[in-house]
Amino acid sequence: MKALFLSFGLGLLAALQAQAFPTVDEDEDVTGMWYLKATASDKKIPDKKLGSVSVASMSIKTLEGGNLQVNFSVLVAGQCREVSTVLEKTDQPDKYTFYGGKQVLYIIPSAVEDHFIFCHEGRIHGHPFRMAKLVGRDPDFNQEALEDFQNVVRAEGLNAESIFIPKQSESCPLGNN
Repeated sequence: MKALFLSFGLGLLAALQAQAFPTVDEDEDVTGMWYLKATASDKKIPDKKLGSVSVASMSIKTLEGGNLQVNFSVLVAGQCREVSTVLEKTDQPDKYTFYGGKQVLYIIPSAVEDHFIFCHEGRIHGHPFRMAKLVGRDPDFNQEALEDFQNVVRAEGLNAESIFIPKQSESCPLGNN
């Protein structure tokens, strides 16, 4: 279940061909508060699970050596769940690993300012999955960012029709579980 929360909160796509998308420059700051705006996956998530999930902000902090500490909370069936993980920097500027290198996360700048696309690939319970997440600096909906996200989702072979836009929640802020 924790893996599902982590996948939902961070999540992202697989087998990225990094050359097809812009990469994160060293001077681009991904630290701070972020809001999950949309998600897409190569796996179907049952609608009944999606209906009971709302998300709050996500905090990203740079650690020594360039690793990233990611903290977020998610409200599931009325209960706050806090999730924390360290994304380990790799030799590729936009690529991070976690869970001992078993999960891979690519951070791709969106064409829309103050938005990024997190592409995540890995395995849950032995099954491979790919996900993409659109995140932004503020919780407000941005149609232009969503259209950019849809283009990335299609380019990665994910179904743009499966894009889910989660409810933003203030009732489950970090540190209040």
